[in-house]
Amino acid sequence: MAEAPIHIDEAACKGCGKCVKGCGFGALSMVDRPGANKAGKVAVVDASACKACSACVKACPFKAISEVRQKVYGTENIESYRDVWVFAEQHGGKVADVAFELLAKAQELKAQRGGGAKVCAVLLGSGLPAEAERSLVASGADVVYKVDAPELADYEANVYVDAVAQLVQKHKPEVVLAGATAVGRAFFARVAVKVRTGLTADCTMLKIEETKNKDTGAMQMLLHQTRPAFGGNIMATIMTPNHRPQMATVRPKVFKKGEPDPSRKGDVVAEALKLIVPKTRLVKTVRDPDAVDIAACDVLVSGGRGLKGAENFKMLARLAELLGGEVACSRACVDAGWCSVSRQVGQTGKTVAPKLYLCFGISGAIQHLEGIRGADTIIAVNTDPHAPIFGVADLGIVGDALEIIPKLVERLEK
Repeated sequence: MAEAPIHIDEAACKGCGKCVKGCGFGALSMVDRPGANKAGKVAVVDASACKACSACVKACPFKAISEVRQKVYGTENIESYRDVWVFAEQHGGKVADVAFELLAKAQELKAQRGGGAKVCAVLLGSGLPAEAERSLVASGADVVYKVDAPELADYEANVYVDAVAQLVQKHKPEVVLAGATAVGRAFFARVAVKVRTGLTADCTMLKIEETKNKDTGAMQMLLHQTRPAFGGNIMATIMTPNHRPQMATVRPKVFKKGEPDPSRKGDVVAEALKLIVPKTRLVKTVRDPDAVDIAACDVLVSGGRGLKGAENFKMLARLAELLGGEVACSRACVDAGWCSVSRQVGQTGKTVAPKLYLCFGISGAIQHLEGIRGADTIIAVNTDPHAPIFGVADLGIVGDALEIIPKLVERLEK
């Protein structure tokens, strides 16, 4: 019992069992203890099952259960960490849109944080054009930390980890954000491990507000990192009270870009780092002929299981062509081999925010809905009038997609 995060005072326990009912993890049970009280039972805790949620402390009407304060081994000099950083992913010298989206959000976090915090962008590469740093300043960066080195000519996870970790250890940011892209997913979590902190992936909401540290009792300005959990059925808000920096990734299109201000002023700090030698060498780049950035499209025509086969995506492609858009799909279509993964929308695909999203034969699982919540207008076609997709659609049509798509194509062609 000594290792458990709660302590049960057997002398105060009345054997009522309310704590057992209040525990959501099955960590508490009642055992016979003749003479201990009228019930002849006391509560005991399974230390390996206890999650320190404190539900039993609140459930006990006799104050027989208390929390055991453990010594916290967190980041030293935690108060010295200050600024809000954004990893500015770039390809060929062009900064990815997700960096501008995160800079806009970082400015909001800076206002919430106060205390002289700055918004800083981290730009890695080789032969970086001046336009890249200017675009970051115009979009909200107060400081740009630029590392221009031959080792960063091509993306290599080990070198990126080394560069960002060195910058974090030197400048001590309080918050570090990155896009949940192929690059961001591949190396950012490893940065968190190297600097000994936590990371929350695929956040959909971020805010900084004063919060009580459960371990120390102190009030802190903490980053509230909210993301879907349990298949999107609940939203979990995660905090990192004892370690710095607080790190999170955000999918593209979750936040809106701000309007760039070319007259905005900012500092560019060229960092000369001693980087590790890349462990891999880029030999050749082969582009997937079907690869498309659906997150950048204003019009998406999306198909689901209701299209019944890969052959029916041809008429979907024709409809997309007539509307000046691109074809997208649900995960079921990718799993069935009907469509490439680069076109998948949803929690395990891409988050999109088109002006117009037409979906045919998509029922609207929570994972898919999470990926389209930024769309301006959603039009859905499904045979099931009770399909969840109709709960978010601006216009819903109950009908067979295979009958409606040809009619739309015919009408548009005329």
